[in-house]
Amino acid sequence: MAAIRILLVEDEPPLLQLIEKYLQRLGFEVETHLKSLDALRSFEAAPDRYGLVIADLGMPDMPGDTLLTRMLEIRPELRVLVCSGSPFFIENLPNSLQRQVAFLQKPFVPKMLAEAVQSLLKQGPIPPSP
Repeated sequence: MAAIRILLVEDEPPLLQLIEKYLQRLGFEVETHLKSLDALRSFEAAPDRYGLVIADLGMPDMPGDTLLTRMLEIRPELRVLVCSGSPFFIENLPNSLQRQVAFLQKPFVPKMLAEAVQSLLKQGPIPPSP
């Protein structure tokens, strides 16, 4: 079975590298981007390539919530983990998207990241919208 590919979007290079290495140790393929626009271009080119997107909210070129909204418009069943030092309320998302989005408050330890990723991925398939 092929490894699940994660699209990781974080504007702090040391944190990006740390998260990337940890996810790789867990057996995931990881594609990283320091800019939201670069991540969006990769996603638009092959949206089905990714099993999960992990993104920071505080991105300099495009806010993370805007990036995630655009990705979810393209692929509504996409699993998303928002990692941020700023508050994020899943309840503010449309009900149809809440099940596949999780939030991890920064700072976090690797075990918390692993648990959040596994929790999102172990959920069954998301039914198509009517």
